[in-house]
Amino acid sequence: MRPLITVSLRLLFPNASFIGCADLKVRDAVCSSAEVCSGSLFAALPGTSRHGSEFVVDAIARGATSLLLDRPLPMCPLPQSIVPNVREAYARLCHALYAQPTRHLGVVGVTGTNGKTTTTWMVRSILEAARGPSGLIGTIETSDGIGRAPARLTTPGSRDLAMLLASTRRHLVKYAALELSSHALDQCRTAGVQLDVAVVTNLTQDHFDYHGTFENYRLAKSRIFGHLKRGGTAVLNADDAAAMSLLPMTGSSQVVTYGLHAEAQVRGEIVEQSVEGTHFRVTAGAESALCFTPLIGLYNVSNALASIASCRQLGLSLPEMGPGLERLGMVPGRMQRVHRGQSFEVWVDYAHTEDGLRGAIAAVRPLVTGQLTVVFGAGGDRDPGKRAPMGRAAAGADQAIITSDNPRSECPAAIAEQIVSGWPRSAPPQIILDRATAIQQAIHAAGPGDGVLIAGKGHEEFQIIGAEKRPFCDLEISQAAIASHPRCPANWPNMPHHLKDRTVRKVDEIH
Repeated sequence: MRPLITVSLRLLFPNASFIGCADLKVRDAVCSSAEVCSGSLFAALPGTSRHGSEFVVDAIARGATSLLLDRPLPMCPLPQSIVPNVREAYARLCHALYAQPTRHLGVVGVTGTNGKTTTTWMVRSILEAARGPSGLIGTIETSDGIGRAPARLTTPGSRDLAMLLASTRRHLVKYAALELSSHALDQCRTAGVQLDVAVVTNLTQDHFDYHGTFENYRLAKSRIFGHLKRGGTAVLNADDAAAMSLLPMTGSSQVVTYGLHAEAQVRGEIVEQSVEGTHFRVTAGAESALCFTPLIGLYNVSNALASIASCRQLGLSLPEMGPGLERLGMVPGRMQRVHRGQSFEVWVDYAHTEDGLRGAIAAVRPLVTGQLTVVFGAGGDRDPGKRAPMGRAAAGADQAIITSDNPRSECPAAIAEQIVSGWPRSAPPQIILDRATAIQQAIHAAGPGDGVLIAGKGHEEFQIIGAEKRPFCDLEISQAAIASHPRCPANWPNMPHHLKDRTVRKVDEIH
């Protein structure tokens, strides 16, 4: 989708400096020289290892006619606009080129360590059931309310984000739910996005390989409030002290709290839970309603409360929200039940932090009458400080099998040993580095009433080993392992034919 209007940089950035011109009238802008077309403005963004100004020569060769920079290039013949923060300016320019789409949409933005995906899916489901098609941008997929596509990043780059939101508006869709990652907020990729509601689900240790400290991570998350429209609402999880610590950073915005245990403005109480889902009561002001979600676990009720609090700010009543919550039977890779009639339970979940793993185990623990086994690992080339805490969290299950996640360039055995260092019991957990074998062994050992939780990769359909992305899907491996379970009937109910005869293929040995 091409940009919609021509933008004057002099008007958009009144404090910018201009070299070789008094103003720049821009019809298109890109930040990758490979995407330059004739007449494009090229924005030279700072990177972690290289600066975009190194690619100006290539951009000119491809047809760039102007530049957006954070420092002048004296020998360059093109007109230049110089701004203090080129990332922020580029993102604002992208939204201006696409006619500021979020000004005309009801937008819920969600950030937090855990729960972003499920909360945005719940918001979309509620809005679609009550008001019609709604947009979604997040970790699993992007949607303009009409078409859907797999996501590449939790929060897309600035141009793609503006383009997706403009497409949502063009289809006459009125609402959108966005996941806003700490990386995107820190890198100003989201500048130009205007939110009606800004949600913070929780804050625990994650992405310290990028942010360095919890305080930096916390400050990056707090930037979501700077995107609120005049009259917008900050929605905070009253049960999470770290999320509530952001309260002073909400400024003059209205604040609504939600929670299960605290004196929250939108308060929930679990009535009944089973493998089929959770019944809970919601009280918000003078309204009260009994709700049901097919999702399980305390934290998914918390996510539901976040979505309810958000949709109330968009004008929906509690009775209007029930059908949308009930209709969302599954979020891919988020506590996804793998059930083919077997006498034990299997779940696939994306939990990849200490808090996420602890919450996932707590969610399934009451639903398992026998032994609960958790299969998990930790990503390589990522924050190593969360590995031992994940080992401690795994002790909430009866048994643990530590395996590979996405080892990337690190040694899988070394990652596993770091996880084991946090294991609090005297008897060590099993280590099976081949993930397919680990999943198969856990499922084949399961008997009636037992449960298997496969954590860490969720919806992902690949495993990153070294620099190679290999096809790998926890869901498919689990289905195949159930089909080949030694105590399963030959004709497994509802099992797709291509999985009935599948043998779990052992991944190449990793050293």
